[in-house]
Amino acid sequence: MKRSQPKTFSTKFGKLTMKEPYSKRRLFPKHIRGYIDLLRPFTLAAPAIVSMSIIVASLIYNWRYNGLTIQSDWWFTVGNASLTIALVNAASNALNQATDYEADKISKPYRPIPRGIIRPEEAQSFAYIFYLFALLRAVTLTPWFGFFIFLIMMFTVTYSLPPRMKQYLFINQIWIAIPRGLLGILASWSVFGDPFHPVPVIIGLIAMMYFIGAMSTKDIVDSEADKKTGVRTLINTYGTRVTAFISFPFMFFPFILIPLFIQNNCLESFLWPLTLFGFFPVLIFYLMIEGDAESKTLENIHAWSVMYVAYIFFALSFAVLTIFGSIINIPSLL
Repeated sequence: MKRSQPKTFSTKFGKLTMKEPYSKRRLFPKHIRGYIDLLRPFTLAAPAIVSMSIIVASLIYNWRYNGLTIQSDWWFTVGNASLTIALVNAASNALNQATDYEADKISKPYRPIPRGIIRPEEAQSFAYIFYLFALLRAVTLTPWFGFFIFLIMMFTVTYSLPPRMKQYLFINQIWIAIPRGLLGILASWSVFGDPFHPVPVIIGLIAMMYFIGAMSTKDIVDSEADKKTGVRTLINTYGTRVTAFISFPFMFFPFILIPLFIQNNCLESFLWPLTLFGFFPVLIFYLMIEGDAESKTLENIHAWSVMYVAYIFFALSFAVLTIFGSIINIPSLL
């Protein structure tokens, strides 16, 4: 008589991470789990947390300095807006996999399309549904929020579809950095405030410059696949070591310039601790130079994970400093 195996997460729900094989012994059918994997849930944490942090910071900043009245349902607005931004990111993830399945067969064969769980045309339709749903949600919040969400969508769509900016050297990194950095910050701030105020513009530009450099980490695993499918990146053109040196200034100097912005009254003095985030680019640079290995569970190298974690904590720190900084009157070190 066979002894029954203890029930674990894997036996009930199937694979825990993207790289594990699809199993028949699951609560979710393969097709449903395939759709979940199209969204790449790990990467959705960054836009959700970052947008929520910026929106709350905008709420408190504009209440304190511009006389904004805080409504009792503010938390619902924050959740609705941050979910909308996460939905746009999920849609772009699905569309990118739908158009990159030939490259994924080489570098990421564990994804649902190369494994035959989801067809490319299914993934593309799935992405369009998410885009439409996100846009409809966005326009019900504020006109500026809806406008910025539309711009973000245009950047992500044209990154994967013609003119397919992904294939052009260096432009591909800028094309990702603008929506994920600058436009994402401006969209989040616009929920409760003026998106063209110096604070969100400067924070957005810092995020954009950081991503122009840091996004090179995502191309290391895909180097050969990108080259075979006609996509030119810094990694497959100049190699990882040279790319690290090219990328480092974009990642590092925006944080170091924060005291200069404070000195010129473009940012409040209580935001100077954000300069300390210049440490993370140094770590990312070190990992790239040392030949960072691909993670056994996540989809990329450890430097790529550090890049996302640093951005999340940068936004959280900005929100905390904005909420409490002026209350406790943190002095400038200048």
